[in-house]
Amino acid sequence: MLIAVFYDVDFVKSGSKKKKVTKAERLKLLQEEEERRLKEEEEARLKYEKEEMERLEIQRIEKEKWNRLEAKDLERRNEELEELYLLERCFPEAEKLKQETRMLSQWKHYIQCDGSPDPSIAQEMNTFISLWKEKTNETFEEVIEKSKVVLNLIEKLKFILLETPPCDLQDKNIIQYQESILQLQELLHLKFNVATEILLRQASTLADLDSGNMEKVIKDENVTLYVWANLKKNPRHRSVRFSETQIGFEIPRILATSDIAVRLLHTHYDHVSALHPVSTPSKEHTSSVTELVKDDVENVEKAISKEVEEESKQQEKQSHLIQEEKLKVEEEQDDIEVKMSSAEEESEAIKCELEMKVLSETVSAAQLLLVENSSEKPDFFENDMVDLFQFTTLGGVYHLDILELPPQCKPVKGWMIVEILKEGLQKYTYPPETTEDFETENAFPPIEVTLEVHENVIFFENPMVVRWDAEGKHWRTDGISNVSYKPKERLVTFSLDTFGPVTLIQDAHINMPYQSWELRPLDVNKVLLTVTTVFTEIQIQIKENLCMLSSVKLKDKKHISILEGTWMTPIPFIIALKEAGLNIFPTRYSHFYVVINNKVREHLPEECTENPNWALLMFSGDRAQRLKIKEESEAFSEALKEETEFHSTLYHMVRDFASKEAMEKVRSSNCQFVNSVCHMLLSTRLLSYS
Repeated sequence: MLIAVFYDVDFVKSGSKKKKVTKAERLKLLQEEEERRLKEEEEARLKYEKEEMERLEIQRIEKEKWNRLEAKDLERRNEELEELYLLERCFPEAEKLKQETRMLSQWKHYIQCDGSPDPSIAQEMNTFISLWKEKTNETFEEVIEKSKVVLNLIEKLKFILLETPPCDLQDKNIIQYQESILQLQELLHLKFNVATEILLRQASTLADLDSGNMEKVIKDENVTLYVWANLKKNPRHRSVRFSETQIGFEIPRILATSDIAVRLLHTHYDHVSALHPVSTPSKEHTSSVTELVKDDVENVEKAISKEVEEESKQQEKQSHLIQEEKLKVEEEQDDIEVKMSSAEEESEAIKCELEMKVLSETVSAAQLLLVENSSEKPDFFENDMVDLFQFTTLGGVYHLDILELPPQCKPVKGWMIVEILKEGLQKYTYPPETTEDFETENAFPPIEVTLEVHENVIFFENPMVVRWDAEGKHWRTDGISNVSYKPKERLVTFSLDTFGPVTLIQDAHINMPYQSWELRPLDVNKVLLTVTTVFTEIQIQIKENLCMLSSVKLKDKKHISILEGTWMTPIPFIIALKEAGLNIFPTRYSHFYVVINNKVREHLPEECTENPNWALLMFSGDRAQRLKIKEESEAFSEALKEETEFHSTLYHMVRDFASKEAMEKVRSSNCQFVNSVCHMLLSTRLLSYS
C-alpha cells in the first residue's frame, strides 16, 4: 500500500522579505522629507535673494554710470553743438558757391548772344515759342535739329526747379517754369506731327521698288522715327518689318487694304507723364527765419550809423568852438574816417554772418525735404492704373499711330502739285467706333507690335508694357496682351487693342532695400560709394561738387553703361541714374512700398583691411552712443560698449575711437565735397533702406 505525502513549503528569497514600517517610522520619514524640502527652499530663497541683491547692485552701478554719462553729455552738449555748427558752415559756404555758379552761368548766357532764350525769363521763352510756331514746312530732320535746343531748354527748366533751394522758389516762378515746360513739350510733339505729314505727302516718290510701299527710318540721339505707308494695299502684305531691324507690326486684313500709314515715333524721353510736383518747405518757417535775419541786419545797420553820426556831430561842435586848432581838428577828422571805415567793415562782417545764417537755414530745410516721409499714401489707384509712385517709366515713350494717308504729290509739267488738307494729319480710328457694317466679329483683332528696348536702359526683370489713357491722363495696363521679352535681342512683343503712346515700366524700388553699402575714401576729397542690391552692385565716385558712375555689376558681371566716366553735379547725376534704370533713390512715398529698417567704420586711404572691425553706433536724434553688440549678434540691445560715453552727435562719437589723421581729414575737407557726399547719402537714405 502506497501512501502519498504532500508538504506545503514556501520558498522566500533571501533579503527580499519586506519589513513592515511602523507608524512612528513613517512619521519620522515624512518629517525628514519635510525638513529637507524646507532646507532646499531656504537655500533657494537665500540664493535668489543673493542673486537679486547682486542684480540690483549691478543695476544701481549701471544706473549711476548711466546717470554720470548723461550728466557729462549734458555738460558738454552746448560745446559739442557749437563745434558741430562750425563744422556745418561748409553747407552754407557750398550753397553760396552754387549761387555764384548759377549767376555766372546766367551772365555767360547773356554775353554769349547765341539766340537761345534764358529759360528763367518768361518774355524770352514766350518770344521763342511764338517764333517757332510761326515757322512752317520744316522737314523731320530740321525739327530734330531744333528739338535739341528745345530739349536743352526743358532740361534747364527742370534743373532750375530741382537745384534752386525750395526757400528761394516762389509759387509764381514754379508755375511759370512748369507752364514753359508744358508749352515746349506740346509744341515739339506738334512739330513732329507736321513734319510727319510733310514726309507722308512724298510717300509715293519714296516708295520701295520691291514692295511698292514707302518705308522710312530716321535715327537721332533723342528721337527715332519708323514710318510705313501702305501704297499698294495688298491684302497679303500684313507683316511690316523695318529694314535691318526686327521692329515692326502684324496688321489685320482691314488695315492692309486701307489708305493708311503706320508710325512709330520713339522719343527717348518721357513728355507724356505728368510733371513731378515740386517739394517746398513750410512757408511760415522759412518766412519767419528770413524776416528775423532781415530785422537783425537792419537793427545792426541802424545802430552803427547812429553811432557814427553822433561821433561826427560831436567833432563838428568842437571844430566850431576851437577854430585856431585846425591841425588838431584835421587829425580828429582822420580818426573819424578811420572809425567810419572800421564801422563799415564791422557792418559788412555782421551782414555776411547773417547771410550765412540764412543760407544755413535754407540748406537745412532742403536737406530735411530729402529725408521727409509722407504721412499719407498717394490717392487710390484702380486695378488697371499704373501707380507712378511705385513704378517708373524707362526708355522713353513709343508713340504708335495709325494715320490716314494724306494726298500724294503729283508731278505736273515740272511742278509738284499736292493737296494740303486744312485739318492736317489725321489719325485712323482702329477699331472704328461702330462695327455694325462688318460681318465677322473678329474683323478688328489686336495688332501685334515688336519694339526694341533702348540700349542705355537696364531692366532687372522683364519689362511691363503700359499704354497711355489720354482721357484719364494716366498709364494703364489693360488693352495689352501676349507680352513676351527676349533679353538678349532686347525685343518686346505684345498685342495692342488700340494704338497710342506706350512705354515700358519697372518697379521703382526693385533695388530696395539695399543688401549692403560702403563709403570708402580714395584720396583727399574723393570717396567711393558702393551700394549692393539683390540684382546689382553700383559704385559711385564723388569728388568736390561732382559725381561719376564708376562701375555697374549685374550678376557678378561688369555692365558697360554710357554714364561711366562722365562727371556731373549731384542732381543731374541722380536723374541720369534713374533714367538708366539704376534707381537707388527713395522718394517721400517709398516707405509705403519698401520694408525699411547702422554701420560706421574708419578707413584711411593707406589702409586696406579684408576683415574690417565694424563699430555699431546708434543715434536717436539727440544722443549718439556706441553699442556693445556686434554686427553678427542675434538680438538687439542698447547696452553701451565698455569704456565709451554718450555724445550729442555722431561726429563726436566717432572722434572717441577714430585716429587723429582721420579726424584731421574730416575737418579739412572741401566744403563742396562734404556737401556732395551729404547730398548723395541723404538721397540714397542708406541707413533707412538697408
